[in-house]
Amino acid sequence: MASLSDPIISISGLGQKTSDRLNQLGIHTLEHLIFHLPSRYQDKTTITQLSDAKISDESLIEASIDRIEVIPSRHRQLLCYLSDNQNHRILLRFFHFNQYQKQAFVRGETIQCFGEIKVGREGLEMHHPEYRLITQEQKPLLESTLSPIYPLCSGVTQAKMKKWVNEALEALNSSIIDDYFEKIINNTMPSLKDSLFLLHHPKQGEDLSKIESFTHISQQRLIIEELATHQLSLLKIKSARKSKKTTEFTINHSLSDKLLKSLDFQLTKAQNRSIEEINKDIASSNPMLRLLQGDVGSGKTIVAVFALLQAVENNFQTAVMAPTEILARQHLQSFSIYLNPLGIKVAFLSGSQNAQERIEQLSLIENGEAQVIIGTHALFQEKVSFNNLALVIIDEQHKFGVHQRLSLSQKAKITPHQLVMTATPIPRSLTMSAYADLDTSIIDELPPGRQAIETVALSNTRRDELIKKIKIISNEGRQIYWVCTLIEESEALRAESAEKTFTYLSSNLEDLNVVMIHGRLNKSEKEVIMKDFSEKRIDLLVATTVIEVGVNVPNASLMIVENAERLGLAQLHQLRGRVGRGAEKSACILMYQSPLSQTAKQRLDILRQSNDGFLIAQKDLELRGPGEILGTQQTGIASMKIANIVRDSYLLKQAGYYSSKMLTASLDNQNALIDRWIDEEKTHYFNA
Repeated sequence: MASLSDPIISISGLGQKTSDRLNQLGIHTLEHLIFHLPSRYQDKTTITQLSDAKISDESLIEASIDRIEVIPSRHRQLLCYLSDNQNHRILLRFFHFNQYQKQAFVRGETIQCFGEIKVGREGLEMHHPEYRLITQEQKPLLESTLSPIYPLCSGVTQAKMKKWVNEALEALNSSIIDDYFEKIINNTMPSLKDSLFLLHHPKQGEDLSKIESFTHISQQRLIIEELATHQLSLLKIKSARKSKKTTEFTINHSLSDKLLKSLDFQLTKAQNRSIEEINKDIASSNPMLRLLQGDVGSGKTIVAVFALLQAVENNFQTAVMAPTEILARQHLQSFSIYLNPLGIKVAFLSGSQNAQERIEQLSLIENGEAQVIIGTHALFQEKVSFNNLALVIIDEQHKFGVHQRLSLSQKAKITPHQLVMTATPIPRSLTMSAYADLDTSIIDELPPGRQAIETVALSNTRRDELIKKIKIISNEGRQIYWVCTLIEESEALRAESAEKTFTYLSSNLEDLNVVMIHGRLNKSEKEVIMKDFSEKRIDLLVATTVIEVGVNVPNASLMIVENAERLGLAQLHQLRGRVGRGAEKSACILMYQSPLSQTAKQRLDILRQSNDGFLIAQKDLELRGPGEILGTQQTGIASMKIANIVRDSYLLKQAGYYSSKMLTASLDNQNALIDRWIDEEKTHYFNA
């Protein structure tokens, strides 16, 4: 007797090649097959009369063959004319057929056909329907339940997938399956078995509209279990981390008070709240892992500075890691402004340093003279030896994989406290699902004095009008970004696009210093250009999206983005955040190429109407889905078996409640749930 744990290759007629293909869908065992749920259904439970047939509906009809005809043309067609007992007619049209098929269609035979009802010159038609010749004793198409349609991979047909799933369902029928979730829901929802049987083969009369909208109780039951299990896996990671011991900081406000007095601005309530939350974490003997998220320009850097001051007060080192050299150098500049007056020694590490610089910096780090170390991936390389690392700050955390964070953490003698920052606001539903193992601090207000950026959408055909606008802005002593985008990933093509725009702007703005920056320049060339721009020696910077993160030029007040329809909401919002950093009113002009798709129109409208990064992140999630936003590291969230973070966000609260219940279950019950819903190769960001 087959068991749910049997590998799929144990199914008769399923070979190694097909097994490998199914493995790519996450199907390794018979149990995986029963959780490979239909994407939609076909209704072959009733025969539709031709008099009731509706255009565009998929229908099952039964009629007699009147005649057949082959149209002799370059693309031959087989036409089969049918009529029912009320003399209503329909035409079957086959663009691909063989001689045996043609010979099987005999006048007077009864045929059942299933397909989409279309309308042609002579009335109703079906193109390439599924059919059975009833009078030739072929098995009728009429079925007692709705017919499932499954997601497929190459080399696998619907018929084969249905056969294999049905074999797995037979194994399910005779198996006892661990259903811990049923125990904690107190019979308020269907059992796991009942839900699976119903969703693979919904009976006639089942509310198909609810199934199609994923609101059927059997689907909700599975969705909640899957969401709760994902949260369970993250809570287990969090619990394991909390059981570790780390350095307990004594909170001292000596340096913090000095810094506070030197600031020429007031901290916002959100910044103060975040600082308090971090201080509470680092004063504990359990390692902190906190996500600090805030909109572009919300002031995350100063919060991070207050955190590292506590490490300095306790005679420990802090490492600050950024994903690019431009951003790392930006941090070096901004952190040093606050730290140098306090007498705190800062070291810097990057891949482009010469040997002598590197040796000097490594020595400062190893002997403990450097209290704060800022850098790129170079921080966790083998030759880097910290004296007493106790706090790790990671910026733009989604750009790093687990192994990279782990490599840096392992440089500490004991598990360090970790603060991860992102300037990409994360919608609450994603925070609950993908970041349930993190404590979260949110900076949800901008510093006082910041003005909202005016955002305008403008057709590419009106680019000449922008020359006048640029001249006005420049005459007022302010600077401009002009960002070139290309749909192609080739850096050569991006550079070529920027080159054309640069030539056009240079010839039309001869009085201005127009300079171009793109990905093909080396690091030192980029740094010189960015330094010149920040020191106001450049009026107009033509750039690819290389300036998306890590540039802080308060004097820049106009951002122009070419072909804005090609970028996602979050990326456009990040780019827009490069202006509006000073006291002057700033503007962002989104140029687009007509005609715009519906999605592109929505994106541009959202940006014109809002500067709220959290609202924009939510809309981006709705338009693009979680996979794009979280990056490839979080494919587990993006490709759940039945749950969908956007569609099912209303169930997340329930899932959170049940995940806390699951956390008290036995290890066997927990592992059964995790094995059922989470594929082995799907890793989470924060299991380090």
